[in-house]
Amino acid sequence: MSAESATHTGTAPPRAPQSSQPSQSPQQPTPSSHGRHVVAVVVLVPVLVALALWAFAWPAARTAPRDLPLGVAGPATVATQVQKQLEEHEGAFEIHRYADEAAARDAIEDRTVYGAVVATEQGPKLLTASAASPFVAQLLQQSVTQQAGGAQVRTVDVVPAAEDDPRGSALTSSVLPLTLAGIAAGAVVTLLGLRGRRAIVALVGASALVGLVAATLASSWLGALTGNWWAQAGALGLATLAVGAAVAGLAALLGPPGIGLGGLVVMLLGNPFSGAATAPEMLPDPVGTIGQWLPPGAGVSLLRSISFFDGAASAAPALTLTWWAALGLGAILLGSALKRRKETTAPTLTEHEPAPAN
Repeated sequence: MSAESATHTGTAPPRAPQSSQPSQSPQQPTPSSHGRHVVAVVVLVPVLVALALWAFAWPAARTAPRDLPLGVAGPATVATQVQKQLEEHEGAFEIHRYADEAAARDAIEDRTVYGAVVATEQGPKLLTASAASPFVAQLLQQSVTQQAGGAQVRTVDVVPAAEDDPRGSALTSSVLPLTLAGIAAGAVVTLLGLRGRRAIVALVGASALVGLVAATLASSWLGALTGNWWAQAGALGLATLAVGAAVAGLAALLGPPGIGLGGLVVMLLGNPFSGAATAPEMLPDPVGTIGQWLPPGAGVSLLRSISFFDGAASAAPALTLTWWAALGLGAILLGSALKRRKETTAPTLTEHEPAPAN
């Protein structure tokens, strides 16, 4: 019996060509890179601490009047003598002469001077404005009393601070939370990936809510502010927007490092250079001037003007905050446009595999 063997023939599928290059594994950090990271941490931390100590401690340790605007009013002969006595403190006061007490009061209410010495036949009379700076009001009282040989000097607080916050502690303490709120808003907008108009809407909305909440707490609960509530809310919101827009704008142009750069400038320079606890003229040159160019200092000056002085001398700080907000929002739009342009013009690389051979 013959056995039949059935044979089945077929074509085997062609094999895919194998790459001659070995597969690349993710690059692992080398011991040298770990060493560089350790050195960077060891060096940067003391540098940041030294910078923070310099920014906060140095201005506080050098607090003294420097060309502090002070008025002198009264009869020419007596006022001239008072002026000469004040000028003995070289570089301490910037003297403004006024004809009488009424003119000196107007200058204080317009925030031209922090106070005025009215020369009378009965002795000097001191006009102060604790709303402008409780620290300066106390300093003027001590200086004039010392100048009068220790005799009691009549003192009139022309523009007093809030009754519930006579030392201005609550107003001074509000600088840091507002700064942190602005930094947080700019950082969150960046980390969430919001760009262009969406980022601007988010920043404006968050800043407006911060202004409303802060004005409510400061006016009603803390009793630190007086005057128009809506104006206060607008000032607080504008100050927050100036910080947030600056941080988000830098991040839009520089990437995540922009958050650190913006926060560093506002926290380590803007906060201690603001002069909120004393006055810009009490800080070393040019710290006081720089502080008024940054959002925290401009925000405090604007808030004092609209809360206690009916908006006097509010134009300069309002313009400073507006410029910061406008430049920051413009940087957000510019960064978004640059990223969009880069994404649309970047070449797309496509790889074509060779067709299998039969």
